[in-house]
This record gives sequence, C-alpha cells and structure tokens, in this order.
Amino acid sequence: MQDSRPHYTFIIIGNGIAGTTLARQIRKRSTESILIVSEETPYFFSRTALMYIFMGHLRFEDTQPYENTFWAKNDIALLQARVTTLLPAKNSIILASGETISYSTLILATGSKPKILPNVNTQGEAIQGFYHKWDLENLEQWAATTQQAVVVGGGLIGVELAEMLHSRKIEVHFLIRDAYFGAHLLPTEEGQMVTKHLQKHGIHLHLNDRPEQFILDDIQRVQGVKTKRGIKLHCQWVGLSIGVSPNLDGFQDSTVIINKGVVVDEYLKTNIDNIYAIGDCAEMAVPPSGRKKIEPVWYSGRAMGETLAQTLCGNPTVYDPGPWFNSAKFFDIEYQTYGQVSLQPQAEKEHHLFWQHRQKNCSLRLAYDPKTKRFLGVLALGIRLRHTHLDRWLRREKSIAFVIKHLSEVSFDPELTTDYLKTMPFHAQWEALQKK
Repeated sequence: MQDSRPHYTFIIIGNGIAGTTLARQIRKRSTESILIVSEETPYFFSRTALMYIFMGHLRFEDTQPYENTFWAKNDIALLQARVTTLLPAKNSIILASGETISYSTLILATGSKPKILPNVNTQGEAIQGFYHKWDLENLEQWAATTQQAVVVGGGLIGVELAEMLHSRKIEVHFLIRDAYFGAHLLPTEEGQMVTKHLQKHGIHLHLNDRPEQFILDDIQRVQGVKTKRGIKLHCQWVGLSIGVSPNLDGFQDSTVIINKGVVVDEYLKTNIDNIYAIGDCAEMAVPPSGRKKIEPVWYSGRAMGETLAQTLCGNPTVYDPGPWFNSAKFFDIEYQTYGQVSLQPQAEKEHHLFWQHRQKNCSLRLAYDPKTKRFLGVLALGIRLRHTHLDRWLRREKSIAFVIKHLSEVSFDPELTTDYLKTMPFHAQWEALQKK
C-alpha cells in the first residue's frame, strides 16, 4: 500500500537565520523539495530588529527581508506549525495537529529560548523573557500600563530591553549580579565605561544584586521585586534576560543525542545519518579552534546554514567559520569583537594593549600571543571597524606589530567620524614593552 503522507527531501524545523540560509543555499544548488516548519511566524524575519519595532523605528514587515511571494517563487514550502515529536526510525515528524510528514533529510534549526531564573518563582503576569515575536507582543500589551520596570540580567538582551523601555519614558531598574554591566562579556575597563554610560542615560543600575522574590497583586500582576540585598523595587513589568539556551522542545524523547544542545560533528550531523542541526540549538562535539560548542549568535547561524547546504548538495564540507566575530550596541555605543580577547590578560598565553578616550565612550583593546607575537583579536567600543581586514589578518596570523602599523586601514568611516585609530598610542606602548 502506498504511503499517502506528505514527503519532502529536506525538512527544516525553524525559520530563523540558520534554517532560512540553508533553504536558500540548497535551492541555489538543487531542485529537491524543501519544507520549512516554524511555529513562531510563517515567514523569516530579522530577530535582532525586534527592539526597533518597539522603539518605533521599524514596522514588523520591515524586518522581513524577502517578499512573501519569494518562497513560492523559489519552490520552498512553508508551514506554520509546532513539531511535537521526531520519529527518526520512520523518517517522520509529528505536528501538534497530529499530522505526520516524512523526509529524506531532517535539519533541526529551532534556535534558542530564554533561560528560567533559578530558585525564584517567576509565575505571574508581566514577568517575561524577550526572544520571540510573541515576547514583543506581550511587552507591547503591558507597556501602556507600566511606569516602572525591572530588567534582570546584565547581558545583551538585558541592555536592549533597558533601551527599549527607556525610549517609552518608562523608569528602568537594571538588576545585575556583577560589579558592572557585561562582566561575562567585557573586560573591567570597558564594562565600567558602559556602566557609567547607562547611568548617565538615567538607567538605575543595582549592582551585585539579584531577585529573591517577585511581589504580585490580587490579579497576579507583578508589583515589585525584592532583591537579595533587601531592596524593594516597585514595578509593573519584569524582563528576564539571564541568557538563552538551545530550544530542544520535542527532541528529548527521540534517539537524537542531546547534551546542552543537539550534539553534531564537524559536518553538523547528529548521531543519525540523515538528521543535522544548525544554529543556536546545535552543540559541536569538537568545536573549531577558538570557538565555543554552542554559539547563539546570528553570524554563526548563517555560517552553519551556508556550510550545511554544500554538504547536503553533494559537496561534504567541514564547518569552519573562521575567527569569532560579534557585534551589538549599548544604547549608542557600538560594540565589535573579532578573534580571541579574554576578559583579563593571561600571563603566558595572552597580552593586551589598551586605549580609552579620556572624554568620549571609545576604547580599543588588542590581544596578542606574548611568545609568538601573533595578533589574537580586537575588542572595540564606540569605533566601527572593517570586518574584511580584521578577518583576513586573523586568518593569516599577522603579527601584532603589523596590526599596529596598519591599524588606520580598518577604520570603517574615517570621513564621517573622528579617526581615532590614527592617534592611538599603540606604537609607543609596543615599543616600551619591547625595551623591557
């Protein structure tokens, strides 16, 4: 008897940057059938732009880089549905509706979900994370009746939430368990600079503290936060931004091996030959040099999608994203990091050269190997750098002396902004170190 279930050569679960990039790159190389399944939205959108919708700079449709007709024109089928079960032995997935769809190859690209605050009851109205489109919709629902808000967690999502709320003239209390903002992200000098910058913008920072209890009213809406240090912060909304974890919903009972994420090899393949994982949900069993096992960032998701498309279309390709890169913005301070820059210099492995502007929120940190003098990485705040130059220097293992000599070449827009790179005293710093 012939199987009447829908069948696709490739089923991709998740329509974020990883899954969408994969589908597009497969289509460039193959005419095989493709289905993208996503519960969140029917079409791909730029998740990093959600904050700008709330701030009034964009409409949601502005965050969708492709017209809705693009997918049909490129013969990529879309399905807005929740996958509840994987059946690897039957090469099938089951949807919440009960429908079963079969595949030849399955790709898991389900992204992340906000972490849950440990040891604190977060069950209450107007207490939420911020990652999905529905998180933005929930925040929009509560914002009109919010005068004070508390943001918990000093990371990138936290500072985005602080800026979003501040743009609506909502009083923001930023609850951070460390001594300064971004302690897991920035070295001390940069972290302290950004901390002062946030305070100057009117953000109330509560450092070295964390929530102990959320205070609710009779209808279970949050009315305040009691902290570990005994402070009571009045609020009508709480944003939880203590990080994200791989979204593994629906995978746990399958035979796919899972650790913190879906474990994959260098070809992004799981323990099952025709199942792969990419993006935030993937965990590299042996990560490429200088990279982490799980990298929940846009750039890694895109690189994984591009790499896997080659493998699935007959050109087996090892995932090699090259030097680490990430960027963000802390209110109006741009942040860029390339390569390896540890939070603190390491005597035997990594030394730093550092410059900070005396009046403006600008700084640059160069890392290098003290033995080989090889350039390891750069961290820039308030200065936009050229990606292509730095990526090339890191791949070619240029010396720190070379980087210092050619530093002015990486300025992104010297005609539009002050070119600090020409005036930084790295030459003098380096010469002084060589004389010791």
